[in-house]
Amino acid sequence: MNRFRPSPHGGATRRRTLGILGAGLAALAAGPAFAQAPRFPGRVVRIVPFGSPGGPMDVIARIYAEKLKTRWNQPVIVEAKPGASGTIAADTVAKAAPDGYTVLLTLPLTHINNVVLQPRLPYDPVKDFEPLSQLATGGPMLIARASAPFSNVREFVAYAKAHPGVSYGTWGNGSNAHLFGELLARQTGIDLVHVPYKAEAAAHNDMFGEALGVAWANPATARALAQSGRIKVLGITGRQRVRSMPNVPTFTEQGFAGFDLDSWIGVYAPAKTPQPVLDEWSAALREITKMPDVQERLAGFGFEPLGSTPAEFRANYKADFPRVADLIKAAGVTPE
Repeated sequence: MNRFRPSPHGGATRRRTLGILGAGLAALAAGPAFAQAPRFPGRVVRIVPFGSPGGPMDVIARIYAEKLKTRWNQPVIVEAKPGASGTIAADTVAKAAPDGYTVLLTLPLTHINNVVLQPRLPYDPVKDFEPLSQLATGGPMLIARASAPFSNVREFVAYAKAHPGVSYGTWGNGSNAHLFGELLARQTGIDLVHVPYKAEAAAHNDMFGEALGVAWANPATARALAQSGRIKVLGITGRQRVRSMPNVPTFTEQGFAGFDLDSWIGVYAPAKTPQPVLDEWSAALREITKMPDVQERLAGFGFEPLGSTPAEFRANYKADFPRVADLIKAAGVTPE
């Protein structure tokens, strides 16, 4: 006698088992539909800095690119897009694929000043970007040839009153350097002529050739030129002196109001970039900014390291916008 009788439900059980196995095999066959998303980054990453190749933003972008390459084990290239007061660089990133493989390293000019002064921008500074981190702060500096007959802002103002029509160069219409130049002219009654350039290096070359009276410089450039003995730094905008040039006074210390607005270096990704990619970028930038060698290099360039979170970046941007708009009004700069 057969002691083992088949269950009346055995056929159904076997069918269910086979069905489950079949579904599993189908899922394996489907492959990519069920696979985990590839880890970012999986290929070359591009940083687009404001300004010209070899300029201060380009140099800082390369410092971060080298650190990111080590962190990600992927190539990170730097591709400067100069001109149009940063509009070309910003628009390039705004229209890039929102996948995290192209980001913008910039100054407030592209996201605050241009918004006020250029009503027909090809990009929206809020809707088209995701803030990642503010890397550092540091305002522009007014510089002159080493042979100039003045050594600080007050002496320059006295000289300009005796020599109307002194020209000054900046890296673009509506830049903070332009605003500060016009504010200085309005406050003191001196006659200054603004000459905008695509990049600060071109302005400095004309100043050395005596085609310009004075020029503005970013902290990194000013420090390098001062160390070479080619220039005098007349004054520093922003709220405090910089560690790399502690003997240079601020405009505020020299008796000029309204020059205590700090500039910043920030990094943006295109809008609609996936959140995990944004999180990786933000964490990487903050960690790199905290590295002692990076902090030393930023300070050496005349910047104060910051390394903000995206939320802090948004809050700072929101606070800065009305201050820059007020500065534009006080300087008498009108929309183009």
